[in-house]
Amino acid sequence: MKRKLIIDGTAVYEVDEDCMLGRRREEDEKRTEERNVYMEEYKKAMGRAE
Repeated sequence: MKRKLIIDGTAVYEVDEDCMLGRRREEDEKRTEERNVYMEEYKKAMGRAE
């Protein structure tokens, strides 16, 4: 497990890089799913218009 310390003035933060990577992947998957839903709706709308 990778960890990183960030010192900002008198504040110290510990960042778990593996956790951050997992969150980023989840967000990317969610955006991909949203795009897929949008594209399906677009295709349906275009099919009706033709």
